[in-house]
Amino acid sequence: MSDIYIDGIILLLPVTALMLVRSQNPYHALVIRGIMGEIAALVYAVLGAADVALTEALVGTMLAITLYAVAVRSSLVLRLGVQASEFKGSSCDRRWGKLWQELRLLLDRYHLRLELVSYDDSEALHQALANQDVHAIAQTVHPAHEADKPFRMTTRIQRIYELIQTDLTVTDNHLFTATPETSIAPEPVTYGGQSR
Repeated sequence: MSDIYIDGIILLLPVTALMLVRSQNPYHALVIRGIMGEIAALVYAVLGAADVALTEALVGTMLAITLYAVAVRSSLVLRLGVQASEFKGSSCDRRWGKLWQELRLLLDRYHLRLELVSYDDSEALHQALANQDVHAIAQTVHPAHEADKPFRMTTRIQRIYELIQTDLTVTDNHLFTATPETSIAPEPVTYGGQSR
């Protein structure tokens, strides 16, 4: 192979490395990392280091990409606890639709996926937050039709609190802080004598 082709292939390495560093989406970064590994394997093979090329292709690219994909998939999730009784009836879609729309826009921007976890009652919901089973909980404020912000969202993670504080308009946001010594569930919200 002529030197000009080898130089062209080698120049692709810093270009893909720059693309990798500048990538905002973690899934795009995985693809670019795979391309960069394959270019490196091609360079090694062209220069006569077939064993190094095979190692780069198998370990440096395939295994690394697989492990990174598992790590990205498992870490970019927001577990949101909700009360199962609030989803009964046809009014559920109308009341929660605006919240889901705002959450979808927020989570898409940060490449997160939403995982809903339902609980039977308010105490179990708050206990899940205190036990760190969920990242945040969402509850309706009653009466929801009279409130400017018909939902109350409580999170235990400072960064999520900062994101929902600025981006969600239909929620009254709270940050739940509990040290391991005082890890108790927050008090359920009461409206008109009813515990929620």
